[in-house]
Amino acid sequence: METQTFYSNGKLLITGEYVVLDGAKALALPTKFGQSLIVKSGTNNQIKWTSFDSDKSIWFEDLISFEEIKNKITNDKNSAVKNTLIEILHQAFIQNPTFLEKEGYEIETHLTFPRLWGLGTSSTLINSIGDWLNIDAFELLQKSFGGSGYDIACAKSNSPIVYHLENETPHFKAIHFNPSFKENIHFVYLNQKQSSKLAIANYMSKHHHVNAVISKINTITYDTIDCKEGKEFAKQMEKHEIIMSDVLEIETIQEKLFPDFKGIIKSLGAWGGDFVMAISKENPTAYFKEKGYPVVLSYEEMIL
Repeated sequence: METQTFYSNGKLLITGEYVVLDGAKALALPTKFGQSLIVKSGTNNQIKWTSFDSDKSIWFEDLISFEEIKNKITNDKNSAVKNTLIEILHQAFIQNPTFLEKEGYEIETHLTFPRLWGLGTSSTLINSIGDWLNIDAFELLQKSFGGSGYDIACAKSNSPIVYHLENETPHFKAIHFNPSFKENIHFVYLNQKQSSKLAIANYMSKHHHVNAVISKINTITYDTIDCKEGKEFAKQMEKHEIIMSDVLEIETIQEKLFPDFKGIIKSLGAWGGDFVMAISKENPTAYFKEKGYPVVLSYEEMIL
């Protein structure tokens, strides 16, 4: 078997966080950052797995036997990462049992963004495993990690998309979104990774009045795509934050961390972690650095 290489894009969810799970239409952007999966032949009915972070350091390395994959043998002695991989690969085996008929594999994953940024370490992996084994990555995600699947759609797409679920089925289409005011948009890393699983569970416990919200968010999504100027874009993002703050019963990130910011800050994905989007007239890099948030990327640097 020759070496096979697969690559998947990272993602940012601009509108529709949380409510995308309930069928809202979300604007999502694939990033210039992503992860590759390199598969070679191996031996001993096992996978020798090595995961590299963007600085080329190894953040995970282990042997996973075909036996563990077939029978989903996870245990406390394993690292959490190994157990997660066994769960994903077990589901992949259910969808395509033939991949364990080989002698073994040596697999490497290479991130092009720091793992803690939360741009899709899992979704890029799941999408690439789907490509490698010719299986449905959305189903693989659903039966291993769960989530809306917008991140899988971004992994596959090379342009902005509108994504929604209908009867649990993913629908997404490429759209034209290339704001003329993109020099006014920056992405800021909040120095902590947020667990999507926990965030989703918290949302599910509170989403009793969500139906009324969905049509509002859908309108914001389409109005955002049509925005011709930064001021209008900022207004839509602010509206979105207020609505979701009400649904989640938590204060916005701007109220919590950046009340004196001259501009608008929008959470992206799970609230309280990963990246936020800052919209401002002036370049906000100095402001965020002073506050202790040194990772500030321009729209051009971040978005595919």
